[in-house]
Amino acid sequence: MRYIKGLELSREFYHEYGLPMLLKEFGEEMGRIAAGLTGHGSECFGFDDEVSSDHDLEPGFCIWLTDEDDREFGFRLMRAYMKLPKEYKGLKLKESSIYGTRGRGVHTIWDFYSYYLGMRRLPVTPAEWLRIPPFYLAEATNGEVFSDPLGEFTKIREEILHNVPEDVWKKRLASDVFEMAQKGQYNYDRCLRHGEKGAAVLSLNGYINALISAVYIINRAHMPYYKWALRAISDLGYYGNLKDDIEKALTDPLNAGDFIGSSSSLIKDHLVNSYGLKDTGDYLEGYSYGINDLIEDHDLRNSPVML
Repeated sequence: MRYIKGLELSREFYHEYGLPMLLKEFGEEMGRIAAGLTGHGSECFGFDDEVSSDHDLEPGFCIWLTDEDDREFGFRLMRAYMKLPKEYKGLKLKESSIYGTRGRGVHTIWDFYSYYLGMRRLPVTPAEWLRIPPFYLAEATNGEVFSDPLGEFTKIREEILHNVPEDVWKKRLASDVFEMAQKGQYNYDRCLRHGEKGAAVLSLNGYINALISAVYIINRAHMPYYKWALRAISDLGYYGNLKDDIEKALTDPLNAGDFIGSSSSLIKDHLVNSYGLKDTGDYLEGYSYGINDLIEDHDLRNSPVML
């Protein structure tokens, strides 16, 4: 039997059962109902497979309403959603609460986004943006919106995807570049020369985490949860081809010196070419401060480079 991806399952369930229910019972309100599948879980990223099917694979979809519409017809909509089939293509809906299962079911738009943003509005200041882990922003904007005639859900989604302040990207990049210099270029080799192999592996892991984060930032993309970050990097336009080299370094961590050198040089070239920084050699620490100096917000620019 062919494994069906969770997003595909949700989309088909919506079109076969959800949409007909909405058209029949909520014809007058259809122009105000958003539906899709996005949020927490490998299926929302399209990363699910047979292994992950033990806890994430189930039929269902998300419905999002404004607060006002939730008050007017949200309960009635929730009751209608609960009457949808509990089994679809041999898979059963996993009950968890009267409001739906996991992220599925009926929710207000801001109930959904506030879980990830920590507030019932979009962040305004750089400090507010920086308090949100990037993987939360990735989860808030993954998956697929099947329908959003009102456009309110998608408007917030687009703001998170495309309108993060440039100063925020620069601060995160400066921090990552500094960490790459310290953990990879400086401490990895020193740990090996001290005979501290475990410490060298930890240094390499820190370097690679910062490198992967930097690649996402360069692509102006939100890095997903750590276990999916490397898998998704190959979909990025800039330096996505580093995936195989990163895999090799992680599986042979005591022989990663050349990889650190070559990948650091790639990032340095990008910083010089894209930010107009002076080429002072391959060691990255100075470039970290150079990016930080380009930040326009006074308080953010004068806060520590390392986040």
